[in-house]
Amino acid sequence: MNTPLLATAGLALLLAVTSCGRPAGATADTLPFSGNPVVEGWYADPEGIIYDHTYWIYPTYSDTYERQVFFDCFSSDDLVRWTKHAHIIDTAEVRWAKRAMWAPSVIRKDGKYYFFFSANDVHEGETGGIGVAVADRPEGPYRDLLGKPLVGDIVNGAQPIDQFVFCDDDGAYYMYYGGWRHCNVVRLNDDFTAPVPHADGTTFREITPENYVEGPFMFKRNGKYYFMWSEGGWTGPDYSVAYAISDSPFGPFRREDTILQQDSTVATGAGHHSVIHLPGTDDYYIVYHRRPLGETHADHRVTCIDRLVFDGDGRIEPVKITFDGVEQKRIP
Repeated sequence: MNTPLLATAGLALLLAVTSCGRPAGATADTLPFSGNPVVEGWYADPEGIIYDHTYWIYPTYSDTYERQVFFDCFSSDDLVRWTKHAHIIDTAEVRWAKRAMWAPSVIRKDGKYYFFFSANDVHEGETGGIGVAVADRPEGPYRDLLGKPLVGDIVNGAQPIDQFVFCDDDGAYYMYYGGWRHCNVVRLNDDFTAPVPHADGTTFREITPENYVEGPFMFKRNGKYYFMWSEGGWTGPDYSVAYAISDSPFGPFRREDTILQQDSTVATGAGHHSVIHLPGTDDYYIVYHRRPLGETHADHRVTCIDRLVFDGDGRIEPVKITFDGVEQKRIP
């Protein structure tokens, strides 16, 4: 096999890119793209992750609160063809969740799959908040781990919703969460059954950056912590995503820029996202929801994927939201 010749041909194909992002002369059969939205139906707040050789998306079922009482998830080996796994957990399993379940966050630890979620749109004095479930497989079925919220109180003004669980390089697990324009970080114990104090003795540490509203997300690249969040109103066209960079998982997080927002020719209200990193590469994908053009219903949102790109200084470039989505990509 002439490897240099194949590499040259591949480079030529990559250079022959048209304005819509597809190589000249290519078709959906020769170089498929995911298309946006990537899955059918109304889905929002998507959490993307890689387990072994499979991509997974865990979204909110986007409907009125009274109907938003279960979760589906989706799997793919190439970012293009997605398999739906229906009703991986619902309010029949989570007895304390009576009204609305949304914004999942997922992680694997010690051979178990953990599924964090928000429930009940909790206010002061009400039962609800952040729950956690566990399963033996990524598609479930998931069972309620605690039979009650993991975090159910309003601390530092943060409504206990929109959690994201992050594992640092030293094995510490942190959960970033919060609505109502406040964000806290807690450290989780080994079995995810309770928060434990930070080194300074506090349990709930507020890290709210400028313009923060909800939807926190964290990832680490080249030794730097990238903290991201959603701004604006989730029902309107100004919903967007901004980010900060820090040397510590606790910040300080100085707002850098807006990197995801509406495009009047594509969609409105682009926000509440997550990031998938292909291991061993510098390929990053932003998984997010947006509202189709002309759609005004608050709960009519769809899940999409586009590329996340960095400049030479490590700053995130503004995301171009597309109808094409991303190219087919299998996990090495």
